[in-house]
Amino acid sequence: MTLGAANDCGSGISATAWPGSSSVTTADAKNAFGSDMSGLYQEGSVMWAAQNSGKLWRLVPNGITAWKADTSNGWTSGKTLRFPSGSGTPDDEGVTLTGAGSAGGVYVSSERNADSSGTSRLSVLKYNVSGTSTTVNASAEWNLTSDLPAVGSNLGLEGITWVPDATLTAAGFKDESTGAAYASSTYASHTGGVFFVGVEGTGMIYGYVLKDDGTFTRVASISSGMAGVMELQWEPQASRLWVVCDDTCSGQHRTMQINSSGAFATTAIYNRPTGMDNFNNEGFSVSGSDACSSGTKPVYWSDDSNDNGYALRRGTITC
Repeated sequence: MTLGAANDCGSGISATAWPGSSSVTTADAKNAFGSDMSGLYQEGSVMWAAQNSGKLWRLVPNGITAWKADTSNGWTSGKTLRFPSGSGTPDDEGVTLTGAGSAGGVYVSSERNADSSGTSRLSVLKYNVSGTSTTVNASAEWNLTSDLPAVGSNLGLEGITWVPDATLTAAGFKDESTGAAYASSTYASHTGGVFFVGVEGTGMIYGYVLKDDGTFTRVASISSGMAGVMELQWEPQASRLWVVCDDTCSGQHRTMQINSSGAFATTAIYNRPTGMDNFNNEGFSVSGSDACSSGTKPVYWSDDSNDNGYALRRGTITC
């Protein structure tokens, strides 16, 4: 049992050591971003980062092992995000891309409008990031609030990731809404995959087909087995879903894969690297296979509390 975390009574899997180096290093300049840095997503040589204060950052390499703000096209101080109406401040917690990459839009999970902070607004927002404006209005919003159990306004959607339809069908993923094997043809025009979102307050993960007409269908409801979910990250090279908790669960990570019943099930439970303190890590990203060197590849965490003046840290996992 881990103090503050949900007891794991179902998976029968014990927590093990981090599957990479035990050492962790800082990956940004001191006080470069401040607090509230949350979701991460690495797209080749670019790192996308969501900040709770309604900002999206486009980060580029700063040397070999660190990141800095892109200084081109209005990204120097991050871009301010708005809801589709051009108003409000999304409390953006997670960020992901589809198979189309950032050219196809950046998707952000938000738990509320910070201008009305006492009310939940569990939404996925899409942003066109090709322009130079320092403020970007969402081009689409899927408000999932009515479809999900009620949670506190600051305990909503934290993590988001996208899994391709082809991967799900090949693995025999079962569609909760139909009770049969998932088939993308069941749904109208959508992104070619399923978005999985994690809820901080319940530790639940939900899968959604987000359709181009603004409607949505829930296709999965998954218990993470943890007290809360702060980040989700699909690792295509290993066909596994990373589920991340912050200091609430002593920095525990879990991996999940689709089992023979077509459901996501826990395959491993990892303690945080011993060289990293119990930071308030709300973001986690995994490098692609192209970054693999000598059997390991980089991973990155974002620390919402900016502990010791650093928002980003770098570690490794085995390839």
